[in-house]
Amino acid sequence: MDRTGMELRHLRYFVAVAETLSFTEAARRLAISQPPLSQQIRDLELEIGTTLIARSSRNVSLTPAGAAFLTRARQILAEAVRARDEARVIGAGRSGTLDIGMTGAVLLGGLGGLVAAFQIFAPGVQVRLHEMPPGEQEAALGAGRLDLCFLRTPGADPALRVEPAWSEGVSAVLPRDHPLAVRRRLALADLRDEPFVFFRRADSRFADHLWTCCIEAGFAPRIVQEVVEAHAVMALVADGFGIALLPDSARRLAPSGLGFRPLAGNPARADVSLVYPREHSAVVGEFIGFARTRLGRGAGSGGPGS
Repeated sequence: MDRTGMELRHLRYFVAVAETLSFTEAARRLAISQPPLSQQIRDLELEIGTTLIARSSRNVSLTPAGAAFLTRARQILAEAVRARDEARVIGAGRSGTLDIGMTGAVLLGGLGGLVAAFQIFAPGVQVRLHEMPPGEQEAALGAGRLDLCFLRTPGADPALRVEPAWSEGVSAVLPRDHPLAVRRRLALADLRDEPFVFFRRADSRFADHLWTCCIEAGFAPRIVQEVVEAHAVMALVADGFGIALLPDSARRLAPSGLGFRPLAGNPARADVSLVYPREHSAVVGEFIGFARTRLGRGAGSGGPGS
């Protein structure tokens, strides 16, 4: 083995002869001439150190060593095919793991449907969702603990790419018995005297965006509670702590006692971006391409699956 080196072609040639018991028929199957085939079999036997095929002027037969070697050769060739196919699938991004960062509010906005569709498209990829505050997601991307994430108002990091995923508006959230709930639409300025339940600004650039929108509307919101997730915001509003500003998709989990009122003039946005490292795996690239197609290339598409 040290001098000539057994190769897969030696095994393919041997299996063809062993299955046909004819050098002529095996050469025809392999689309080569008979003399090179005979030489390759001799090289294989020299490599192994024993006769595999008994030859006579009238017939060809397997020796006991050849019969045993045939079983192993078939197994090796089959395993080589499986290895080739697996490599192709992985290289095409259809196998492996994909770690996605998100918040519960983004999941409500349609990420769940996108991931479910991708699992049908690429069943060999194991998708793992990680719910965490936005700031932690970007740190996890940089540390390699996440492959990509979906964020509102992502930061500017030269190592990361950001592209639109879907667009979403913001609504005022208030108890249904609130005096402002009788209106079908509200202006931000209508909320100037209200106590607010807010996303925690230390964890969320989206919260900073909402704060800035209030400032531009002429008031600084009076924040009475700060929490991380949309469901916690709604629970506090339902318990009478104040009102809130939330992405429109949060209404899917709103308690029955809450009302969502669109903001006149649409001053605040809850658009979602896809964020991923500039250098990424084939699996990440496959998901990005799938997401672009399904989401209609980003903002203005109206949301996942539209």
